[in-house]
Amino acid sequence: MEDAATAEISRSQLWQWRVNGIALDDGRPMSAELYRAIRDEEMSRLRSSAAGFRWTDAAALLDDLVLADKFAEFLTLAAYPLLD
Repeated sequence: MEDAATAEISRSQLWQWRVNGIALDDGRPMSAELYRAIRDEEMSRLRSSAAGFRWTDAAALLDDLVLADKFAEFLTLAAYPLLD
């Protein structure tokens, strides 16, 4: 539950930053384009350090939640169908 709560807070914050165009520490406003650029950098890093995980599914789930027009209630509801 602790990991789910942390993921919930993180994705909620990303969605709010994007929707409100909150400025990051370097002054750039968070946007869908900036989110995608940062996501791509992080995914590249993760894929090279930890192969074999379902990174594509994870990125698609996060994209669906962060880039949605309407805030989704719980990330776990969207994640359940991805469980094996």
